[in-house]
Amino acid sequence: MVHFVGAGPGAPDLITVRGKQYLEEADVIIYAGSLVNPKLLEYSKDVCTIHNSAKMTLEEVISVMERAEAEGKMTVRLHTGDPCIYGAIREQMDILDEKGIPYDSCPGVSAFCGAASALNLEYTLPDISQSVIITRMEGRTPVPAKESIQSFAAHNATMVIFLSTGMLEELSRRLVEGGYREDTPAAIVYKATWPDEKKFICTVGTLAQTAKENNITKTALMLVGDAVNAAHYDRSKLYDPGFTTEFREATK
Repeated sequence: MVHFVGAGPGAPDLITVRGKQYLEEADVIIYAGSLVNPKLLEYSKDVCTIHNSAKMTLEEVISVMERAEAEGKMTVRLHTGDPCIYGAIREQMDILDEKGIPYDSCPGVSAFCGAASALNLEYTLPDISQSVIITRMEGRTPVPAKESIQSFAAHNATMVIFLSTGMLEELSRRLVEGGYREDTPAAIVYKATWPDEKKFICTVGTLAQTAKENNITKTALMLVGDAVNAAHYDRSKLYDPGFTTEFREATK
């Protein structure tokens, strides 16, 4: 059996209880290199083979899984955050389907949740934004043309941008071109929930400058939108005494 497990955003105690249990039981662990906190590997048992997938191809990863399955061993494929976001898991699962190797997926806490916790931030503030757009800039790997930063920026919703730390001048240009103001609140969160986490509040227009001044070149998320630094927002109706819900009558 192969278990795809979300390692969480970084802190070793932010893996799920189920994910930790799989790590403790695994005979083979294939983990996503520097993106996964190595302290998570300390949950493994003494007799466990550990592979760093940063040095492997897809074919090599599958070969390890195949060999473990033939030997009746349990494999954990440990991905950063939640595997469903930029985890490249579908291509692995399709090959496992072809080979008749059973697998399942254990969710994890995504880095975009870790970044919000670092800033005590609510992405979906009433009357500010009720949507969160998760995306990235195209680099060596493309992004579909219909999913350009500019097209998403037109919504002025909260945006979380992965895998783009080295392209912040271009990112700012596209965000403004799409519809955000240059003074729209933004933030850079480096290694959210790790011991060396860093966080910086800035604006769309100062993303690149902020990163340069603080020597942030990778492993960071960019958060964009008025929810990042909202001074004024509507109170939630859910807990408003004047709002009737299924469980409570309005009192005024």
